[in-house]
Amino acid sequence: MKKKTRTLAIVLGGGQGTRLNPLTETRSKPAVPIAGKYRLVDIPISNCINSDINRIFVLTQFNSASLNQHIKNTYTFSFFDDSFVDVLAAEQTPDNKNWFQGTADAVRQCMQHFVNYDFEYALILSGDQLYQMDFNALIDAHEAAGADITLATLPVNAKDAPDFGILKANSENIVTEFIEKPATELLPDWISPVSEEMQNEGKLYLASMGIYVFNRDLLIELMNVKDTKDFGKEIIPQSIGRNKVISYQYEGYWTDIGSIDSFYEATLELTDDIPKFNLFDNSNVIYTRPRLLPPSKISGTILYKAVISDGCIIQASKIEHSVIGIRSRIGKDTTIVSSYVMGNDYYQNLEEIDQDHNDGKVMGIGERCYISTCIVDKNCHIGNDVTIKGGSHLPDSNNNLYTVKEGIVVIKKGAIIPNGFVIE
Repeated sequence: MKKKTRTLAIVLGGGQGTRLNPLTETRSKPAVPIAGKYRLVDIPISNCINSDINRIFVLTQFNSASLNQHIKNTYTFSFFDDSFVDVLAAEQTPDNKNWFQGTADAVRQCMQHFVNYDFEYALILSGDQLYQMDFNALIDAHEAAGADITLATLPVNAKDAPDFGILKANSENIVTEFIEKPATELLPDWISPVSEEMQNEGKLYLASMGIYVFNRDLLIELMNVKDTKDFGKEIIPQSIGRNKVISYQYEGYWTDIGSIDSFYEATLELTDDIPKFNLFDNSNVIYTRPRLLPPSKISGTILYKAVISDGCIIQASKIEHSVIGIRSRIGKDTTIVSSYVMGNDYYQNLEEIDQDHNDGKVMGIGERCYISTCIVDKNCHIGNDVTIKGGSHLPDSNNNLYTVKEGIVVIKKGAIIPNGFVIE
């Protein structure tokens, strides 16, 4: 079977994404904007396309309208090709009236769609991770080992290990044991063979990345066992010793976008001189919707470690260590520090801007503002002389306009922040 058709990719959209609230109040996790112009779902899909895997399903059930629209407007292939990216939302059937109960249950409920396609391997991916991986190398390793299941694994240190599912592998990369989020005192018994570089960094433990390869027939067999709901908690541990499960060690950049803190940190790392996640790699293009926006226009602004997306109109005094999303408007004498401004879905016309100037509610960020340690969701109206200073001094809180989590202020989508408003 050709490499292009031997693998079917399945991207798991995740549940309600409560740890990413309020960014997931009106959109699913895979639809959350990342890096100014992309959506989280663009990451696994782009990794697939760059690996010549062009038959991709995205499974979702919560707030899926914007995700459906994004995928429809982005991933269009030739009529003469069998490539596709399709969304499968949870659906009621005569045999099942429940929503997805876990990662394995999501795949189980959609198996009727998958088995219509010819494939040898199912590549199961998460929709909320940031990384660049050649999936061909993963599939080739699976095939060469004669494996039934392959887990992509990441060497981690003792500090991070308790946050992951940790497995033990032998010198032949065969997985012999698995434990979910082990206590720190158990870690000495869970050391696995890793490269010399990883040993020198103290990364002695293999964490599951939530990326799996299954042989077709085995996946069908496992999905017929209806009392298993989750891959990490049930399917994988139960398969060890029963099936040949191998570890594929990945040593590149990878991060899980599961919380506001991890999302914020991963986004601002893109402003580094040499970021760990490389948006400028010719061989690992990140695909997204082609919006045909004008170039950004910047007037009198000091930029330092800033990522500026397409179509922005910026008159700020300074933007530092920040990512500015598409169509952003930022007024005169405004300072943005260590923040992610997601931008806007459309432009206001001049008449609307003139009318809104009377009460400081132009869509975008007004004049003489100071914003730091903040995520500004899309289509927000932030007036003039607004001060938002996030930090550890702020307690967690939530109201109609904004949420504070771990010191990060998140201005909710479409919020209208009046002139002179202060959070500090």
